[in-house]
Amino acid sequence: MTTVVPVPLAGLLPEREAATYAGWFACLAEPTRVKLLHAVATSPRGLTVGALTEILGTSQSTCSHHVRKLAEVGFVHLRKEGTATVVTINQACCSGLPHAADAVMGLLAPRPCCPDNLPDDVTLRALRDDDWNAVRRIYGEGIDTEVPTRKALDAKWLTGHRWVAEIDGEVAGWTALSPVPERGVAETSVCVAEDHRGRGVGKALLFKQVTEADAAGLWTLQTSVFTGNRAGIALHHSAGYRTVGIRERIAELDGTWHDAVFLERRSPVN
Repeated sequence: MTTVVPVPLAGLLPEREAATYAGWFACLAEPTRVKLLHAVATSPRGLTVGALTEILGTSQSTCSHHVRKLAEVGFVHLRKEGTATVVTINQACCSGLPHAADAVMGLLAPRPCCPDNLPDDVTLRALRDDDWNAVRRIYGEGIDTEVPTRKALDAKWLTGHRWVAEIDGEVAGWTALSPVPERGVAETSVCVAEDHRGRGVGKALLFKQVTEADAAGLWTLQTSVFTGNRAGIALHHSAGYRTVGIRERIAELDGTWHDAVFLERRSPVN
């Protein structure tokens, strides 16, 4: 008798990953567990089942049931201290949630190399000495904090990875990479002048940024985008970035502190 094994469609999420993510999402389909997980995640030293029972306003048996379910999936760790059970967060599992969401929504595979349909009227070139005033002015349009000096930016940014976009001879935006401790990893910045937004300048800059980084052997790029900047997040996704998590109160704009989406791009070349 011949056994026929079905061949998965190209790009189909592997069965093992699908089962893992389904278990995570099913576990969190219960609101009480979501509240319980939040309480534990915001208590660095953990909480006893007794303390969680009081916080949730449920019976101890109900609380213990939900704790067991979270522990089975791997969201929490349990340890005994005397007669009490202490519940602590499993950081590895919880930090994987943004990745799981991106995987299920198809944002991880295949990852594009870079944006397409680049604007014809935008010229990209290396940053020159006479560009610094425009670069610092555009920098200041994007954030309230004091703009770094030219000397500080020059020391911070990687040589060979500083690009400007021009429209009719005027600097319309810039992008630069800053090294991070891990070898082959860089933090990216993209800024577009207020009066040139909506014209594809950011798309052109991202194209230059990622293609030059790939050619130079940089295997990971990372950046942060304000959570409210959905267009900016989508643009980075089009360049192969994926959402890793949320950085809370990371920068000030218009007198208000904002959260930011932390994004990462792995080079398809390296």
